[in-house]
Amino acid sequence: MPLQINKDVFITCAVTGSGGTQDRSHHVPRSPEQIANSAIAAAQAGAAIVHCHVRDPETGVASRDPKLYRELTERIRDAKTDVVLNLTAGMGGDLYFGPPSSPLPLQEGTDMGSAEDRMEPIADCLPEICTLDCGTMNFAEADYVMTNTPGMLQTMGKMMTELGVKPEIEAFDTGHLWYAKKLVEDGILDSPALVQLCMGIPWGAPDDMNTFMAMVNNIPSDWNWSAFSIGRNQMPFVAAAVLAGGNVRVGLEDNIWLEKGVLATNESLVQKAVGIIERMGANIMSPAQVREKLGLTKRAPA
Repeated sequence: MPLQINKDVFITCAVTGSGGTQDRSHHVPRSPEQIANSAIAAAQAGAAIVHCHVRDPETGVASRDPKLYRELTERIRDAKTDVVLNLTAGMGGDLYFGPPSSPLPLQEGTDMGSAEDRMEPIADCLPEICTLDCGTMNFAEADYVMTNTPGMLQTMGKMMTELGVKPEIEAFDTGHLWYAKKLVEDGILDSPALVQLCMGIPWGAPDDMNTFMAMVNNIPSDWNWSAFSIGRNQMPFVAAAVLAGGNVRVGLEDNIWLEKGVLATNESLVQKAVGIIERMGANIMSPAQVREKLGLTKRAPA
């Protein structure tokens, strides 16, 4: 497929994530108030969408407490700054095995929730978008597996569709895209779908250009998509995504550095991405334009 630059680009800011970055940078927000303030600052800098996890306010450890999600979303919605809200539904699929000689019983850190448990914050808060991690994957840790079975994805996908929340399909490897297309074919997810290509995360799709373009070329032409890479390649992938016809994600979930030796904020990462995109001759989309493009409806929970 020939490269075709995207002239109208939306930026997603992944505000805090679930990784152990809270002790590596004092800019990583922990409490719902801090996460909301960082999301609002990112929106003011040019992010049309904010992708949010929550953390324990005291320890900074990732959480899926519905009360924390509710406080976060209310703070964002009460702000004067408009932004499209994207909440994770990826928590609750963690398996930690014992060593190879004795993999069972499962170890501390395992958190396997039901579809209903994983979707509780989504059903309560009714964001415009929520994530659907479209497959199981080994991460960098030796005995940890991110678990998303076909049955779980079918059930969660149906719940998202019934709630009227747009799934953002997170694809960490080519097989995840393959299964995403099956979910649409089976009528579980609506078309055109929304995809986030997650590049460079061990042990999923590496962030070389051949793999990236293989992923891009497997997305149906009428779907909307965005892409990111982690760490030092976050900003190069801003340019790569736009050049390949897609949209952009940056944020502290994926990278804590603005440049060598300088810790980033979400706001500064978005500002840097805006500069790259505009210098490529593309326009930055507003939240209202993204809602129209993706068919989103801004709602508030009861």
